[in-house]
Amino acid sequence: MPNTSPIAIVLAAGKGTRMNSDLPKVLHEATGKTLLAWVLDALNDAGCTEQIVVVGYGGEKVRAHIGARPGVQFAVQQKQLGTGDAVRAAVPSIESALTAGARSRPVVIVCGDSPLLRPSSIRRLLNVFQSTGAACLLGTAITEDPTGLGRIVRNADKQFVCITEEKDATESERLIQEVNMSTYVFAANQLLKALAQINTDNAAGEYYLTDCPKVLLDAGEKVDAVACLDPSESLSVNTPQQLQAVAEALQAIHK
Repeated sequence: MPNTSPIAIVLAAGKGTRMNSDLPKVLHEATGKTLLAWVLDALNDAGCTEQIVVVGYGGEKVRAHIGARPGVQFAVQQKQLGTGDAVRAAVPSIESALTAGARSRPVVIVCGDSPLLRPSSIRRLLNVFQSTGAACLLGTAITEDPTGLGRIVRNADKQFVCITEEKDATESERLIQEVNMSTYVFAANQLLKALAQINTDNAAGEYYLTDCPKVLLDAGEKVDAVACLDPSESLSVNTPQQLQAVAEALQAIHK
């Protein structure tokens, strides 16, 4: 019987320049565990036990930290060319995990510096994905302060149109309160197809993973977004102050 269990990709290649530390960003600790460990544990609890960790800066330290953790393998992003490029680094691992009859295995993609991501949110996203038969499903949130986050653009019928990064957004798009939470589920074969088509035609000159849903939509595939995450789950860590805020939030949850 084909393996249809989810594969998880964890983006953990960032340097974290503003952390004022030589330590890879995902190896900073919050409430007794590294940011990456929180994310891997949440994925395990959600049933995503096959995990591909994409490393870059300080990759050897990340490998040493994870050690022989069951179900984890690594992919290397050679240059910091954006989130789409980071996922591209995992393509060989994805392809090797696919077998005949299971080309559309769910692929969950999350960030390695988002320790507040909840197993229940991942499970709900997977359940909706499997029930809708979508090529791609985005986990989103509604927030009163969307500053810094990609906006979910919908048409008059409330159907998903695209994600617009803040630096590329118009004034009207910046008013949108539904935001991208950098948490996705793709059918594996559809993800591979989309990654082959993204480009660097944007303000940052990078390969955006956020372009993949639009690529699939334009190809006639079903793409949707569901606001199944809490805004707090978007708290990622780019500065020591944000690390402190995340640690306090984790303490409140796990006290």
